[in-house]
Amino acid sequence: VQLQASGGGLVQAGGSLRLSCAASGRIFSSHVMGWFRQAPGKEREFVAAMRWSNTNTKYADSVKGRFTVSKNGPENTAYLQMNSVKPEDTAVYYCAASSQFSTQTTEYFNWGQGTLVTVSS
Repeated sequence: VQLQASGGGLVQAGGSLRLSCAASGRIFSSHVMGWFRQAPGKEREFVAAMRWSNTNTKYADSVKGRFTVSKNGPENTAYLQMNSVKPEDTAVYYCAASSQFSTQTTEYFNWGQGTLVTVSS
């Protein structure tokens, strides 16, 4: 499966943005869809993950209560709804797949090209 993140852009602090992750190819129920981000000069970090079969989710503490992951199964698309964004959310956001319900980048594969989110203060 190939993944492509989109929907990034410039948003003011306190605003909202929804990112999409479109999959070409079949997403198996055993898959986990993960969202990660990488700010300039920093390592890629976990943001959120969702188990495709039952939509169980987990979030990084830094985004808990502000970001929500969801999916549109028939369209093979996952979403990251970002609310109450902060300047520190500025980063390139990536989606990837895993067979593990993990927060570790090394457990994920099929990384797509990222989408840039810039939050202005």
